[in-house]
Amino acid sequence: MKFWLRPLDTVIIVLTAFFTFIAIYKVYIAPQEHTRVLIRAVGGEWTFPVDAEETVIVSGSLGSTTVKIKGNRAWIENSPCINQNCVAAGEITRQGQWAACLPNNVLLMIQGGGGNDVDSVAW
Repeated sequence: MKFWLRPLDTVIIVLTAFFTFIAIYKVYIAPQEHTRVLIRAVGGEWTFPVDAEETVIVSGSLGSTTVKIKGNRAWIENSPCINQNCVAAGEITRQGQWAACLPNNVLLMIQGGGGNDVDSVAW
């Protein structure tokens, strides 16, 4: 059995490949402008540029949580919670990613300049 591509089939395949490449580029490769790290805790809210090098200690319900921002990454380094899931969550690097210490009421999130920072998973 011979398999032949008709001209329209070829056009559809090429267009699909092109738009797939564009989507991958915009989501994973293109630099994100105006990204910032947002830290929310019981005592307030702090915002830092994602390329900052900061160690931030915030007070939560259980005690102090240490948040580290370095090399376009942010992570919860230490927290007084029992199970340490927030520390095990590791680094966040992209817009829309977040880590939280729920027992201590601390949220760490990377936001972009687009205004609406709710990702499709959270929504």
